[in-house]
Amino acid sequence: MTRDYTIRRIGTTRDKLGEGPLWDVQEQALYWLDSRGPTVHRLDPKTGKREDWQVPSIVGSMALREKGGAVLAMEDGFHFFDFATGKTEQIVDPEPDKPGNRLNDGKCDKQGRFLAGSMATKITGEAQGTLYRLNPDLSLDTLMADIIVTNGPAFSPDGKTFYFSDSRKARIAAYDYGDAGVANERVLVDTKAEHNSWPDGGTVDAEGYIWSAFVTAGKVARLSPDDKLDLLIDMPCARPTSVMFGGPDLEDIYITSISESHNMKVDGPEDGGLFVIQGLGIKGVPEPRFRG
Repeated sequence: MTRDYTIRRIGTTRDKLGEGPLWDVQEQALYWLDSRGPTVHRLDPKTGKREDWQVPSIVGSMALREKGGAVLAMEDGFHFFDFATGKTEQIVDPEPDKPGNRLNDGKCDKQGRFLAGSMATKITGEAQGTLYRLNPDLSLDTLMADIIVTNGPAFSPDGKTFYFSDSRKARIAAYDYGDAGVANERVLVDTKAEHNSWPDGGTVDAEGYIWSAFVTAGKVARLSPDDKLDLLIDMPCARPTSVMFGGPDLEDIYITSISESHNMKVDGPEDGGLFVIQGLGIKGVPEPRFRG
């Protein structure tokens, strides 16, 4: 099927490691991160106004809170963040015995619990990461281990299936999901073998299709739940990192990108930029807020 769409860059930001685009349906605003800035960005697409907050350490992901502010997955664990003051407050460090690790990508489930996983700050290829779930009462569940690079957490529209990418293992997997955690792993795609790329951040649309930024291929993919490739979009940047639906009808698709991160350094004019894809007519689903 041929689809018409446009891709354009938004603004002039040039992030080192753009990540974590997050659309807030209440504010009609987009948040995203420069993980290595380390910076939290907020954009009002109607006015073009952008706000930036520096944070104390590498930030992997964030979720907005029902009580106001946000929760951040950072170098030394989970933190609350206050937009008014710009201050962070540590909730818990799940890995005080692993100073070489940091938290990376994360998402909230339908129950308002925030899932984020760890990785080694200096990636060696060893599986040193763990997936955690921060509950509204601020208790912590350990859901999965043996992870190299946590990326692409996302949920099916009914919340019963959890999707997860381990970038260095080059695979996207699906799991049954519930209060007890994750179970019944199914590897959906080996992205290295099938698409010559690592998978990075992702999301799921209202039809249940999985979106993934194929970071080393410069493309964004849409896959069916049974791993049929539906769309493969060439991006203007060399290293797209994550995907999120936004806009008034949740039909705008926001993409972040890299200019310099780990062993990836690219210097094209579009690298590190924020992009939006419009015109596909595919809807996303609202991202839940953290209930803690």
